[in-house]
Amino acid sequence: MTDNREESLEERRRRLAAELAQRGTADKDEERDEIRAEETRKGYGMAMKISSEFVSAVIVGAIIGYLFDHFAGTGPWGMIVMLLLGFCAGVLNVMRTVGMVASPHPADRRMDFKNKGDDL
Repeated sequence: MTDNREESLEERRRRLAAELAQRGTADKDEERDEIRAEETRKGYGMAMKISSEFVSAVIVGAIIGYLFDHFAGTGPWGMIVMLLLGFCAGVLNVMRTVGMVASPHPADRRMDFKNKGDDL
């Protein structure tokens, strides 16, 4: 009887070990999926930021150009110029966000002001 009982206990231990191994691999798979989902969310957030910065720069340029044309009566030229400047500002913002163009360091800007002040 004790022999049968020990065999039963060993069988239960083997089944438990197999189930724990299965759950361990399932947990690892879920963890990998969560990491991938988090990276996707970060990428989506960055894409929304970049696109909104670009679009807003173009829209602000167009509005300023329209207002300039409206008050100065210069026709479409103010809007065309400011729209192009807004487009260039949007591209520059996108490139800075992506990291292709570094924004000037505040210490470098202070040095430029000091050097210009020495010439006066």
